[in-house]
Amino acid sequence: MIGEQEIGLEQKILAIAEQLFLEKGFAMTSTTEIAKKAGCNQALVHYYFRTKENLFQSIFEQKIRLLISTFQESEMPDMTFEEKLKVKIESHFEMVRANPRLPFLVVNEFTTNPARIDSFRKKISELPNLVFTRLQADLEAEIQAGRVRPISVFDLLLNVVSLNAMLFLTGAIFKNVAQLNEAQFEQMIEHRKQEHVRVILASIRP
Repeated sequence: MIGEQEIGLEQKILAIAEQLFLEKGFAMTSTTEIAKKAGCNQALVHYYFRTKENLFQSIFEQKIRLLISTFQESEMPDMTFEEKLKVKIESHFEMVRANPRLPFLVVNEFTTNPARIDSFRKKISELPNLVFTRLQADLEAEIQAGRVRPISVFDLLLNVVSLNAMLFLTGAIFKNVAQLNEAQFEQMIEHRKQEHVRVILASIRP
């Protein structure tokens, strides 16, 4: 039977590994560094996860699932389509805001290791369908009613992801160029969230 101390150490290793992977990427992170920061020896990292690849995949898959699930349908029966879409845009924005290095990690890993795309597509193949089927049905109904211009669910979601992800991919650069302090930067981030909602909603109206 696994003790609480072992569970705690395993979770600590996961947390440290996640932090390092997000900061440095897969290639530049070593199990030696993970073990050192977690306060254990390297053998324990391998005991729990066997390889760095297994550890990375465990974290990366969880983050990808979390990104996709921000678009998942929730109980919003009394909301209009635009109100539901606003919630989805803001939910995705806040998830990326809480994990600002995640867009860089996703782009970097999928670019430098294309095989990872196929691997994760197979693992989470059911999730996009579950999440997007309802959104597509709602979108098509709005188009038929004339309240939304003809647009595919793919284009709509790509607009959302592109706007939200790019802000955090370039945010640090803009912060330094514009010489913003932390309070000003947070104000800018909050403003951009509302601006993204306005831009996307305006873009789908007839």
